Amino acid sequence: MPDIVAFGASSSQNSINQKLAHFAAKQIPNATIKLLDLNDFEMPIYSTDREKEGIPEKAHAFKAELKAADGILISFAEHNGAYTTAFKNIFDWISRLEKPIWCGKPMFLLATSTGPRGALTVLELAHMRLSRDNPNIPTFSLPSFAENFSDDNGIIAAELRAAFDKALADFVAQLQQ
Repeated sequence: MPDIVAFGASSSQNSINQKLAHFAAKQIPNATIKLLDLNDFEMPIYSTDREKEGIPEKAHAFKAELKAADGILISFAEHNGAYTTAFKNIFDWISRLEKPIWCGKPMFLLATSTGPRGALTVLELAHMRLSRDNPNIPTFSLPSFAENFSDDNGIIAAELRAAFDKALADFVAQLQQ
């Protein structure tokens, strides 16, 4: 049974990316899921000056969650074409701990938005950056969340569900290696 850490890379209390991350994690056969909330890891904004004072315990706690997992699933919210500040700050802090940043774990990157591009810009940015440590990261973007996702049925458009299932299968295969 794989242990999966999943989270929406957003600080929104009603994050559609948190919903997508949770849905995706539940599709992994026999997985134990740890759904993280970035609000539980709020820290001072990273700077080299603050780092000299010490790395916050919450950065260590977040990194410990990654290390304990067999796989990592992230669904990215897009703020002005980039990561949310909440995600970027955690990323900055954990990057100051031991390498590799994401512990060499298999990853599955997703994104969604209310618009027709499905936060594709941030997903491409995240994949470009995170694949430096892991070149085989599957991705999936869900456009127009309200039209293509249901709390009861998940991804409802057949062609989008097929694309999701293919990316998920790639992630599951990596977990099994």
